[in-house]
Amino acid sequence: MAKFDSNLDLCFSALGDPTRRMILQRLARGAASVSELAKPHDMALPSFMGHLRKLEDAGLITSTKQGRTRVCELTPDAFTPARDWLSEQSTVWEGRLDRLDDYVTTLMKEREK
Repeated sequence: MAKFDSNLDLCFSALGDPTRRMILQRLARGAASVSELAKPHDMALPSFMGHLRKLEDAGLITSTKQGRTRVCELTPDAFTPARDWLSEQSTVWEGRLDRLDDYVTTLMKEREK
């Protein structure tokens, strides 16, 4: 079961920060250089690089060096483990809510009698 997957922990931890989510939103439009990604964020480059490192460690992005420029892009299917885990949880909770609804409906019918 995916709930004990350390990669899943890294993914959710990486997604837990608004700066990293903004980076991912930008990369959803296509690859970008580190300087382009850092431009809208008011922070020192070493701090920004820490955000990129966390995204790379989680397997959400990859970076390559092209000459003197480092270019980042989304990793294909990077969100699949998180999506699969969330889908499993959704199924579990839908079942629980359906059973609760059935129970409440039964109680209401018994009360009417």
